[in-house]
Amino acid sequence: MILLATDFGLAGPYVGQLHLVLGRLVPEVPVIDLQHDLPAFRPDLASPLLAAHLDWAQPGDVVLAVVDPGVGTDRRPLALRLDGIWLVGPDNGLFEAALRRARSIESYEIVWRPERLSASFHGRDLFAPVAARLARGDRSGLAPAEPTRFRDWPDDLPRIVQVDAYGNAWTGLRAAHLPAGSRLRAAGRTLERARTFGDVPPGTAFWYENSSGFAEIAVSGGSAAETLGLRPGDPVEIVVGDC
Repeated sequence: MILLATDFGLAGPYVGQLHLVLGRLVPEVPVIDLQHDLPAFRPDLASPLLAAHLDWAQPGDVVLAVVDPGVGTDRRPLALRLDGIWLVGPDNGLFEAALRRARSIESYEIVWRPERLSASFHGRDLFAPVAARLARGDRSGLAPAEPTRFRDWPDDLPRIVQVDAYGNAWTGLRAAHLPAGSRLRAAGRTLERARTFGDVPPGTAFWYENSSGFAEIAVSGGSAAETLGLRPGDPVEIVVGDC
């Protein structure tokens, strides 16, 4: 399978053109839209989300991932093979969280270039053809190279990384890594943990472990984004004890 994760959104031609290129080159390979609302222009926020998506991938899958504010500059295009899963996209930190969690790593710079390469849409013109090649088992056009590392980025990011269609605010904190009894503080509110929405009264703001393992801020029957004014990039504080 080829799995797509981008910040392109569903408006406009971008996702459709990815499918068009892949459908022409490898019509026999299923193409799955994982997510097209990764935080725009923010590889640091998108990186933990992408790493969580890999829990659903299998060896042999190709993940085409694009959050690429530096498109058309001298940032390198990469193809990584992490635990048997290929990742194709820009060398800008988007793959940092996945690299830290991988047990086996192969890293390559994409040195192949198509005849037609726009300055602003490498997802369509470069990354999609390379993803198609890899899905066929073709590694031509790759040269061994180490990815740029962003070692000062935290393993668990204390910020809002995504607001979903319900207004739930995903943090970059993995719930399993938080101390027992932790509360979260965001937008001036200290929030208690609950198991799920139905365990608190309607209109109550709380946090819980979501289905991807992140600490997520929610409002039962409402929108945390609207109620608390949360947006991607907003800070989140871990509160332990009576502080």
